[in-house]
Amino acid sequence: MPVLVVQSLGATPVEVGAVNAAQFVPYALLGLVAGAYADRWRRKPMLVWASLGRALSLGAIPVMWMIGVLRIWMLVITLLLFGAFSVFGFAATQSLLPRLVHRTRLVAANARLDQSDAAAQTLGPAIGGGLAGLLGAPLAIAVDAMSYLLDAALNASIRVDEPRPGSSVRDLRAEIRDGLRWTYRHRTLGRLAASTHVWFLANGAAMTVLALLALRSLGFTAYTFGLLLAAFGITSLAGASIAPWIGARVGSGRVVILTRAAYPIAWLLVTSATATAIGAALLFAALSLLGLAAGVENPNEMGYWQALTPDELLGRVNSARRSVNRTMAALGALIAGAVIGLIGDRRTLIGVIATFAAAALIAALSPLRDNPVAARCGGYAR
Repeated sequence: MPVLVVQSLGATPVEVGAVNAAQFVPYALLGLVAGAYADRWRRKPMLVWASLGRALSLGAIPVMWMIGVLRIWMLVITLLLFGAFSVFGFAATQSLLPRLVHRTRLVAANARLDQSDAAAQTLGPAIGGGLAGLLGAPLAIAVDAMSYLLDAALNASIRVDEPRPGSSVRDLRAEIRDGLRWTYRHRTLGRLAASTHVWFLANGAAMTVLALLALRSLGFTAYTFGLLLAAFGITSLAGASIAPWIGARVGSGRVVILTRAAYPIAWLLVTSATATAIGAALLFAALSLLGLAAGVENPNEMGYWQALTPDELLGRVNSARRSVNRTMAALGALIAGAVIGLIGDRRTLIGVIATFAAAALIAALSPLRDNPVAARCGGYAR
């Protein structure tokens, strides 16, 4: 997608920010509603239909390119639709897992999911970069669209015992309030949510800067940019592989604090990258460190949330958090796109680093540091 936007469509920094933000905007509009319905409906069918919707949304992009009508605003609309289906898909994904494994195994189960995700993110960008270089970015996106059809088929094959939805009339607003109350009034989860929201603000801005810095300022080819993202995937896989081991010894809460402290360090390396071989090596080292941190952090954080949240609230709590997260990511992308045009990509990265540092500080000052094993054992005193 960055290659299509930056190189094929010649987007301005503001347009790059708008495209990066588009797929996250639906989380602000639909996230809370999707969470409530994830607690009402069976979650496996939600996964299947969400994957089919994402396949159709992405598939429209190469079709519009082939007939010569694709424009930035059309791409934004398509990604809004993609994001809408993703809202329901992710609400079901994070809420289905505790029905598949015991809660004491949630960190390990999340690590297994992250390992497969990291493997795909390692192989996918390398293949995508090669396809974009040989055949053009739109055809690479066509392959991505087809992958969601396979995703839907695999989700449909999952065996899980889910209760049938009840027929009683329920108050949607009251259900949403219950999810928000658990998310933000919980002594530990409320602080963790705040840290994560700030992290997503920084990451939305950072990814906008990265695309412009690598593809324009440093002159990366589509294939090299794909390899850069593949480096992130490789170390994410390594991090996810050791995440349960580290969480068991350090405690999931402390793992989140330590890994969050790694992000400002990694992005500081990005600001030092120049259009030389050494600069490219610095960029690859930075993305490798980011991947390792993400791979270790995510299973422990997800296990923490899933262990401390009752099953009947999981859909709403997961969606409430994800809704705000993605809204912050969209805001960060839009802000970065505007600021880059005013002060340049490297100065914008200074603000990004400060925001990542703020996210780490919020986590460090929270009860996470005092309750390192809560997510692993599944218990917590409210």
